[in-house]
This record gives sequence, C-alpha cells and structure tokens, in this order.
Amino acid sequence: MATDWRPTASIETLRERARRLAEVRAFFAARGVLEVETPVLGHGGSTDVHLASLSTRATTPAGRERLWLQTSPEFHMKRLLAAGSGPIFQLARSFRDGEVGRRHNLEFTLLEWYRPGFSLDELIGETVALVEAVLGCDPGPPRRRRYRELFRERLGLDPFTVGLPELKRLAGERGGLDMGEAGRDDCLDLLMSLEIEPHLGRDGLDVVVDYPASQAALARRHRDPEDGAWVASRFEFYLEGLELANGYDELTDAKEQAARFAADNAARRAVGLTEVDVDERLLAALAHGMPAGSGVALGLDRLIQLALGKASVAEVMAFATPRC
Repeated sequence: MATDWRPTASIETLRERARRLAEVRAFFAARGVLEVETPVLGHGGSTDVHLASLSTRATTPAGRERLWLQTSPEFHMKRLLAAGSGPIFQLARSFRDGEVGRRHNLEFTLLEWYRPGFSLDELIGETVALVEAVLGCDPGPPRRRRYRELFRERLGLDPFTVGLPELKRLAGERGGLDMGEAGRDDCLDLLMSLEIEPHLGRDGLDVVVDYPASQAALARRHRDPEDGAWVASRFEFYLEGLELANGYDELTDAKEQAARFAADNAARRAVGLTEVDVDERLLAALAHGMPAGSGVALGLDRLIQLALGKASVAEVMAFATPRC
C-alpha cells in the first residue's frame, strides 16, 4: 500500500512549528506591527531573471486573464504602505517554480515585514531580535561582512573590477559548467553559492552588505565608501551556511522601478525566458507615494528547520513537494 499520503513532518514537529508561528505573531504584536493578508494571485509577477514565476489562467470580471502566483507578497504589501498602513508583516504562502531540494520547496512560507522610517541598520537589529526569538537562543552578535571583501578573502579577486573572461573561467572551473553565455551576475551568484555561502554564519550570524548595484532588485543604491562604486542598499542574513533573510532600503521611485522591470524583461528575452507581466498597480502606488523605509523577507521554513535541528525544510512542512 502506498505511504506517500503521509506528511513529510511529524505531528510533534508541526506542533513545534505552530508554537514558533505564535512567537512570531507575539513578537510583532509587542512592537505594534500590523499583520496583513494579501492575495496569492496577482496581475504582475516577479520579473527577476533568476526567479521562475508560476502563472495560471483564470476567469475574472475582465474575462480570461493570466494571473501570477506571487514569489513574495512584496508588491501587494507595498501598495498597502502607499495607502497609509504603517508598519506591517505577513506570513505569506509564496511560490517559485523548479525550487525543490533540501533548502527549497515549490511552495513555502515567507515572513515579510516593512518598517516605514526605519534605516537598514535598524531593520538589521530587529531581524536579529526576531531570529533570536524563533531560535530560542542567542546566536551571538551579528558580524557585518562586505560582499567584495568576502570575494577577496575566499577567491582573491574583486568582484567589482575583475574582467568577465576571468569570472567565467573561475566560475566554470569551480562549478564544472560551461559559462560561455553567462553574464557577470550569473558567475558571481555561482561563486557565491559554491565558495562563500557554505562558510557564512558559522558560530554566529553573518550579515552581508554592499552587494553589486546590478543586484539591487527593488532596493535603493548608494556609493561604496572605498572607491565610489554604486552598490545595493540591501543585506542578507546567514546562519549555519543558510541564507535566511534578504532586506532592502526600499526603492520608492516609480520611474526607476519601471526602468528596472523593463531591464529585467529585456534580460529575460536575451536568455530565452518568457517575459513576466509588470505589476502596474505597484508602479501606480509608488507614483502616489510610498513612505521611505526598509523591508525584509525571511524564509521561515529554513529558520524553523534550524531551530528544530532538521536536515531539510521538508521535515518542517506538513506536505512538501512532491507529496503535496
């Protein structure tokens, strides 16, 4: 008799998961941050060339339309911010095609929150406090690591100035892949995942900052104090070699955001990927005026996996892919 009807997490684990979800809600309630729920489906999806959005056809008052399963609740939450919601958080079901493995699942839970008026440093501090609350222990003071310094330490190169041919050679050598059509960010992402990430977050939290400007996504940019190069105003949290959270000093300029969406879709066309519909309502909300501030998305399944000492995210989900 088939047994794949059974959950991928034990019932006791699901009880522990529920307890930690309650801790998350209590954490934000104590800080006056409003819990919200936004749609899983939207008229726009993520244009990011490194994310694979899922879409479906649905009957709406406008007829048969293509709707996108959200890779994160970001666009809808920013529309709430523009409408005057104040600080908000959400435990959101999110979807990314093809992402199944020890650290990934097709459908997963993102904890995402936004803090109008918060600097990136303030949000880093709050993220540390949240991680401590869910882990139930103090992982130690966070270490701030600059992206380009990590590449210098581990690989002996400056990711901002190294030539593309050398990047392709090194990425191909370390990854065992043909990088003939790869761009700079493809090579850097591969080297980051293979050579740097496994060493991050050992014996405490590592907070990586000052990513290349090309990796800003929906974040602002600022000048690197070292040489004036543009860098992304964002951070990523790592613990035990796992990327846990991705935070931005949020971009509020509608024209700049529209230009980035267009550039993303151009990049998708260049590598043979399907274009993704742009969220025009987000752009309208930004044009109306979204308050300056910072936001962060945290992979809650990964954090619970670490808290409970499990080997994979499937072990803390009721029915992980392919048992869904």
